[in-house]
Amino acid sequence: MNFIDQAFSSHEKTLTLRSQRMEILSRNIANADTPNFKAQDIDFKQVLKAAESTQMKTTQAGHISEAQIDGEKGLKFRIPFNVAFDGNTVELPVEQAKFGQSAADYQATLSILENRISGIRKALRGD
Repeated sequence: MNFIDQAFSSHEKTLTLRSQRMEILSRNIANADTPNFKAQDIDFKQVLKAAESTQMKTTQAGHISEAQIDGEKGLKFRIPFNVAFDGNTVELPVEQAKFGQSAADYQATLSILENRISGIRKALRGD
């Protein structure tokens, strides 16, 4: 099972981070009219790099627990292009564009994962 864990662990982390980012972006969109709400986003590359660098190799499962992905470390406030009078920093077109890009990235990661699973399935069947 170690082979399967190695083959899919980076995709698992990536999907988790992409999911967290979509939640944050959807929260921004939902609070577009809330006074003094500050838009946030995850620095995806920084958080994924930190998650991969803290992962330790072990000789047996359970020796050292795998590092947890903490999206809060990479959580940053967005600097708006235009400041709203009520203190809200959410710019709806920007948030919607970033959400669309994030959704496309999530779907691309799922497609890559699906292709890997399909390849393993074919190898196991002997196709």
